[in-house]
Amino acid sequence: MNWTGRYGYNFPTSIRFGAGVIEELPEYLKTQNWKRPLIVSDKAVVQLGFFKKILASLESAGISPAVYSGISKNPVESDVLAGVQHFQNEKCDGVIGLGGGASLDVARAIVLKAFHSRPLFDYDDALGGDKYVTEKIPPFVTVPTTSGTGSEVGRSTVIAENETHKKRILFSPRLIANKVFADPALTFDLPAGVTAATGMDALTHNVEAFLSKGVSPLCDGIAVEAIRLISESIETATKKPADLEARAKMMIASLMGATAFQKGLGIIHSMAHPLSTVFDTHHGLANAVMMPYGLDFNKEVSADRYKYLEKIIGTSNFVQWVRELNGKLSIPATLSELKLDSAKIPQLAELALADGCHQCNPRTVTKADFEMLYKKAFQV
Repeated sequence: MNWTGRYGYNFPTSIRFGAGVIEELPEYLKTQNWKRPLIVSDKAVVQLGFFKKILASLESAGISPAVYSGISKNPVESDVLAGVQHFQNEKCDGVIGLGGGASLDVARAIVLKAFHSRPLFDYDDALGGDKYVTEKIPPFVTVPTTSGTGSEVGRSTVIAENETHKKRILFSPRLIANKVFADPALTFDLPAGVTAATGMDALTHNVEAFLSKGVSPLCDGIAVEAIRLISESIETATKKPADLEARAKMMIASLMGATAFQKGLGIIHSMAHPLSTVFDTHHGLANAVMMPYGLDFNKEVSADRYKYLEKIIGTSNFVQWVRELNGKLSIPATLSELKLDSAKIPQLAELALADGCHQCNPRTVTKADFEMLYKKAFQV
């Protein structure tokens, strides 16, 4: 594959991928008769040069975008409701999610709530909330600016409750984007720490999908290829931010991960989510720190799959490879290095047990297991 080229494909989302595809956005919106899109992004992205260039290109094409950037690092319900109000007040006719996972999650939740009147968490997937997604859905376009969650190709969104910060998953096949513009050149300006954390998030998605006890040969194949691409590119993307091939491999591997984890995730995500809930830790960073501990726990039941991955990436010890990769990316080895409070371990374990991701883990996990793993991660 020529990593400097532009490509179009569907799986099932309609995707334009490659450096410069963002230039095609105005013409696409014109052909779809968009006049007043709401661009949902975060406060940091809207200050960047490429964002202002995108706005100018839309305005030159006769399109009048409105912008909403009231997004928390770990999005909460009030972020969504304020965005819905903005969509309605500005009389918008579509939504563009432009940014990292938080922006895309909020954008998808705004798409859901724009013409649906029930309380937001009535649409919780765990409660069968997709049955209420019956009204009009506005046109929706996604533009990722990080290579991590792969939310651009997703059908669900993760939003936390305002008070408890408990994460809720809202899902419907109708929430899939009409078009994705995945331009790896938009990630050139990311700080090294963000590139590393989001990249390890993408790795976690693919690894947990491959290890998941669910059955989906298609997802397994996608996950393994994405792991290979990440192994070849994450360090270069972090340390040489303008390396287009590395950035392109990371972006494609990220959206592959979001396709693969339809098979399920696992214990690493169940341990990472409470760290965001209790300490507001960046999701990708939480996954990265907890990944070696979760892999160690699963080793006794996943040894054959580890051996396969070792062949693919050229190492003799997959868990050790992940530990060393974290070190190369300057990601802390323990939660203590993040200066988090180990007294919260019982609360973290309770939240981890309540998290649905570990239901697909290849090894059954108890509350005592979670407490043990958090203690190891805190080194207490």
